[in-house]
Amino acid sequence: MKQKSSLIYLILFFVINLYSSQKMNNEEYDKFMLGRSFFTIPWVEAPSATTARDGLGPLFNANTCIGIKHNLGRGTLYTTSNNASKSLIPKLSIKSNNTNLHKDILAREGSIAHPTYGGQIAISSINDVPYEAKVNIDFEKIKLLFDESEHFIYKPNYSLINLNYGELNKNTNITYRLAPTLYGMGLLSQIDEKSILENIDENDLNNDGISGKANYVYSKITQQKELGRFTYKASVAFLKEQVANAAFNDMGLSTSIHQGENCTSFQKECNDAPKSKDVLDITEERLDAITFYLENLPSYDPTKGKLYEKGIAVFSKATCTSCHIPSLKNKSGEEIYTFSDLLLHDMGEGLSDGRSEFMALESEFRTAPLWGFKTEKKEYRLLHDGRAKTFEEAILWHGGEANNAKKNYIALNKKDKKLLLEFLKGL
Repeated sequence: MKQKSSLIYLILFFVINLYSSQKMNNEEYDKFMLGRSFFTIPWVEAPSATTARDGLGPLFNANTCIGIKHNLGRGTLYTTSNNASKSLIPKLSIKSNNTNLHKDILAREGSIAHPTYGGQIAISSINDVPYEAKVNIDFEKIKLLFDESEHFIYKPNYSLINLNYGELNKNTNITYRLAPTLYGMGLLSQIDEKSILENIDENDLNNDGISGKANYVYSKITQQKELGRFTYKASVAFLKEQVANAAFNDMGLSTSIHQGENCTSFQKECNDAPKSKDVLDITEERLDAITFYLENLPSYDPTKGKLYEKGIAVFSKATCTSCHIPSLKNKSGEEIYTFSDLLLHDMGEGLSDGRSEFMALESEFRTAPLWGFKTEKKEYRLLHDGRAKTFEEAILWHGGEANNAKKNYIALNKKDKKLLLEFLKGL
């Protein structure tokens, strides 16, 4: 048995060194495996004999990190029983009343959480603590005509049902976010800030209709404003902070970045639930290990061939590369093929989710990186709320600054449309 374990260790060590974003020594590999362990193995409620992994909840969405992520790839919209997946996360916020308290919250958090339900709905809970709500999925079918045929896009009418802590007040904004892929997160961390900032054109000085802007966000790690690069609105600066946010909001696990329980003052059962004996559910060492694990997952690199060259030519012709810039440079000057400028752009009223996050306005989103589709084995969804089943649907939802690119796509002949879509599937 010991020989078998050693062999598995060596195989894993070889595979990780072959495909990860950096080569590892033995100490780094141990850290990688520790992070993987805490990312994949289930957490349990406190108090428990499993003290290294207790502290789940009291309110949560999944009992493992990977439970939200579905094997690290893009989240699915539905479960196998056709219910809303754990990957579809309802985020809540309310409008600022311009008091000093709200201004301070906006400066530190980027948005103002709902007073009763907090910033994110929890669909599960421990013991006798009522969960917050469930998600119902419905769509409105919208018909479009071009290429002498009918095409359809689907407008989501997602809603919350079984609200266990009372109805939401009228000024509550609800947005739904589908968990993005975790592969390539380490590459985003490595991109040189200068490579991102050089593409800013907030006032559209070159008159191309594109005015990307940076989102500067408050970091609890550095306790100052930093360039945001993670989440759909680029509202998080560092991967470690994104890991801590997910641990707290998705599983109710405390870290040095988020301490205490994820309960509001209106949730008595949540506040009265048993607590873990440790102040931090995830220690600093383990938080660093999980971050290290995600930073060193196998990364995407496009396969360049005839399809790639022809596809990117059509992609450029349609002016998609104005925002989906093929590559950015890391701190070593190497090209990282993100197909994103990682900047905010106005995507139009059709995609607006009514939520601002730091400098990102209601209809502004970070350009989504286009990578990893060729490795997805399951049916994946696109856009921030998973409304699009295909790349064509996603393109047809583009508005605002991307409206011209959408028109350019519609104007392509059928052969070029097919070529472009196959190109995207191969990234």
